[in-house]
Amino acid sequence: MSKFQQWAFILKDALDKTFLVAKCFCALHVTNTYLCSPGLVLGPSMLPTFGLSGELVLYERISTRYGKVGSGDVVVIRSPENPRKVVTKRIIGMEGDSVTYVVDPKNSDRTETIVVPKGHIWIEGDNIYLSNDSRKFGPVPYGLLQGKVFWKVST
Repeated sequence: MSKFQQWAFILKDALDKTFLVAKCFCALHVTNTYLCSPGLVLGPSMLPTFGLSGELVLYERISTRYGKVGSGDVVVIRSPENPRKVVTKRIIGMEGDSVTYVVDPKNSDRTETIVVPKGHIWIEGDNIYLSNDSRKFGPVPYGLLQGKVFWKVST
């Protein structure tokens, strides 16, 4: 075998492996963008469902695209206050639902009722005392939904 043939064999093998790696990255990108993604739930707002120290969850993106989420679902949402953050909350009401909530649970029992506008959802954390949610920033546009949590990875 000549030197040229050896180099040609090595180059062909390297290109084959490079294309395999590129295909894997493409498959990973499509899966992460359109099917499901991992997420980390941090902070006290979802106690006792999720712990303080951070829990790994998997969330699927298909239900949000087809409107298959509803009250009671735990969802991942792009924060309306800081678009760089992603938060995990529970859906309390969908568009058209009447939602009654405690305005300031730490200081009073005063409640308010709101009808969720079209194209929006009402979200709250499970720990109402330490949650930054729709009680503070109002109904959230449906377009900010990233996905629905379907699996809490045990740690």
